[in-house]
Amino acid sequence: MSYFNHESVYIDDGAEIGEGSRIWHFSHICSHAKIGSYCTLGQNIYVGSKAVIGNNVKIQNNVSIYDNVILEDDVFCGPSVVFTNVHNPRAFIDRKHEYMPTLVKQGASLGANSTIRCGVTIGRYSFVGAGAVVLEDIGDFALVVGNPGKQIGWISKYGEKLALPLEGNAQEICPHSGETYVLNGRVLKILTKSD
Repeated sequence: MSYFNHESVYIDDGAEIGEGSRIWHFSHICSHAKIGSYCTLGQNIYVGSKAVIGNNVKIQNNVSIYDNVILEDDVFCGPSVVFTNVHNPRAFIDRKHEYMPTLVKQGASLGANSTIRCGVTIGRYSFVGAGAVVLEDIGDFALVVGNPGKQIGWISKYGEKLALPLEGNAQEICPHSGETYVLNGRVLKILTKSD
């Protein structure tokens, strides 16, 4: 076995778990779930059969990654992050055929106790503050807080708040990485050598 799991973990037949991943106490990995390499799953994690977790993902305690949730590489989920997969659940109506996909793109961070409504896309390297309730798509590098979640600024790949307006044309250099961020309208990108 090329990954570690605590003896209290249930891993159903058919689950795929990458090299170097670590799964801690009282977690349940369903059959056909896909977990990449070098991930850390804390205590009491549930991963559904149709969930996909990329490489180097960190999931803190008490998080359920339900069917149709996709976490790309380098995503961070704080303690007790909540995902959903149906807009209008009822105990007496089977809506498994209505599961909506939720995509958390590379490098995004979801703060403790944040809630992510199904069907949204969380942009690359964005940051969702603790307790935020995300009801709509979030762009790359967006900093989002509150209920309902609202963008209040921009954050660098390094995790540093950038002093840029929410909209317009501007640029700033991250003091830690030296990367230049360019804002064009409501889209923020890292300046590359080819730009």
